[in-house]
Amino acid sequence: MKLTREIKTAILVIASILLFIWGYSFLKGRDLFTSYKTFYVEYDNVEGLAASAPVTLNGLVIGKLNGITISETTGKLMVEMRVKTDFPISKASKAIIYEPGFIGGKQIAIEPNFEDKQLAESGDKLNGNVRPGLTQKLGEQLVPLQAKVEKLITNADQLITGINTVLDQKAQQDLKKSLAELSQTMEQFHKASTSVNGMLDDNKGQIKGMVANFNKVSGDFSKISDSINKANVGKTIRTLNATLGKVNGIMAGIESGKGTMGKLMKDDALYNNFTKTSKELELLLQDVRLYPTRYINVSVFGKKNKPYKGPENDTISIK
Repeated sequence: MKLTREIKTAILVIASILLFIWGYSFLKGRDLFTSYKTFYVEYDNVEGLAASAPVTLNGLVIGKLNGITISETTGKLMVEMRVKTDFPISKASKAIIYEPGFIGGKQIAIEPNFEDKQLAESGDKLNGNVRPGLTQKLGEQLVPLQAKVEKLITNADQLITGINTVLDQKAQQDLKKSLAELSQTMEQFHKASTSVNGMLDDNKGQIKGMVANFNKVSGDFSKISDSINKANVGKTIRTLNATLGKVNGIMAGIESGKGTMGKLMKDDALYNNFTKTSKELELLLQDVRLYPTRYINVSVFGKKNKPYKGPENDTISIK
């Protein structure tokens, strides 16, 4: 059978049209040779959902949106989804609009309900819901923070106003003067620290010598302490304690009136007799010094001594 030129042209045109339709459908994400299920979901607000947004199931892309239409009577939005999967999706499953990240747009995630055993057929309507995205959650958390920041700014403004009210022109001048004096003091302190550093550099050798001497003294003291530790300190302490015990016994005997010292301290009559004897001896010595001829009679030429005459006023009297 011989094909004419007209038939060949017709076949070529039809094949081109079919190829164009297939390519256009492929670019839109639809495969003409694959069967899809169509589901519908109604939302009050689609949160900026694109008409070609993907449909996911546990993070796996299983389809795309085919379009979004708005109802003229209720104002609600009807979303058409084309799903390519053999996974059983029940009628009680939910289609939730969510935001996968800051960069990606809104998507629809199907959350299956395994308790419902009635599977959804193509053309059925699923329940819809909207999950707050990261941006919305961040905005909700920033709202109280913004209120706190505004309150803080207001309090800071009031504080600054109060400071300006308290600090009049004279107070501001005094504050500037104090700051200038503080700066001058810090400069002087810097100069003093520089001088101290210079002195330390100049006397570095002497300081090293002092440190060496101190180390030597510390070593000698350590040796002395070792010698003390090695000495029989316990025996010395015991001997000292015994000696102190004897001294305490002697002092106790004196306090109780035992012995010569004890009787002398405790016997008033003995003390008075001792005092009287001492006074009499002093009187006797005074009389011998004033009138020695009373006790020693020496005559060189046979001259008689004058009779003794006692002093009118004794320098010593016995009471």
